[in-house]
Amino acid sequence: MKVSIVIPNYNGKHFMEKCVESLEEQTFQDFEIIVVDNGSSDGSQDYIKEQYPNIRLIEMGTNTGFSGAVNAGIRLAKAPYVFLLNNDTECDKDCVRKLYHAIKKSKRIFSVGAQMIQYHNRELIDSAGDLYTVFGWAFNRGNGKPVSQYEKEERIFTACGGAVIYRKSVFEEIGYFDDNFFAYREDIDVGYRGRIHGFYNLYCPEAKVYHIGSGTSGSKHNSFKVKLGVRNNIYLNYKNMPLPFLVINMPFLAVGYLVKGLYFAKKKFGADYVAGIKEAFEHLHEIKKEPFQWKYFGNYLVIQLELYINTWKIWKEKMNKN
Repeated sequence: MKVSIVIPNYNGKHFMEKCVESLEEQTFQDFEIIVVDNGSSDGSQDYIKEQYPNIRLIEMGTNTGFSGAVNAGIRLAKAPYVFLLNNDTECDKDCVRKLYHAIKKSKRIFSVGAQMIQYHNRELIDSAGDLYTVFGWAFNRGNGKPVSQYEKEERIFTACGGAVIYRKSVFEEIGYFDDNFFAYREDIDVGYRGRIHGFYNLYCPEAKVYHIGSGTSGSKHNSFKVKLGVRNNIYLNYKNMPLPFLVINMPFLAVGYLVKGLYFAKKKFGADYVAGIKEAFEHLHEIKKEPFQWKYFGNYLVIQLELYINTWKIWKEKMNKN
């Protein structure tokens, strides 16, 4: 077996048929499917047992978040490569094959992200990987732009956790997804750690996945997402940036948090944003900081440079829209 496909699920019974059918139609079939259910109350567990007896079902009992669910799946995966896939997706028939061959190109590749396309408008990108900036802002690269502009295979900062294949052995070196994050930014965190250790993340446009989006949380902005988003941004920076880099970036981060705070205040989520910041600092002592190692100093410099470059890319993009 070459690939283990791990699908986290929370009350997503209505998504499962299309998702699983698209996997059954893959041109590459040397894989297992693992569904990790986070204590669903919509009958997902019985539905999977009855309709898909060949799927390995892990029942968590309670909602452990994205991090807890995928960690359980990764640990039980039999294959050397693990494809994490959101339940609100439909894969192109060559998707798994393209991801598998892409990640095998180099042992230094930690992850390969699929080309995630908007389910209801298949000419537009949902995500072509993650961009992270010196302001602490995370972006889905290419979101809302024509698919035709993102047809080049290239290195990316990190891959979106909604449709990405990972080299399982790397998790043993850098650690798994951080359970403290629960959901949101956990994919950037684990990809960031991979970068620190000298691995890189790739974007594969030939592996196409159609994504509905917000299938579990229900909307682009809500109290839950706003609160966890800012909390986990603080966790992310504290965890992965050594103290000198935190000091260098602190003025930018302060401006970034202020601007985002004003944005969410206008959206009537200001109280949730402040609550997220408060919760982050109350629990910061629980976050295990990535140990600094001099042998990775060059990797830290490369990452820092990329944060500046990504900031410029986003700034230029925003200016072109105005």
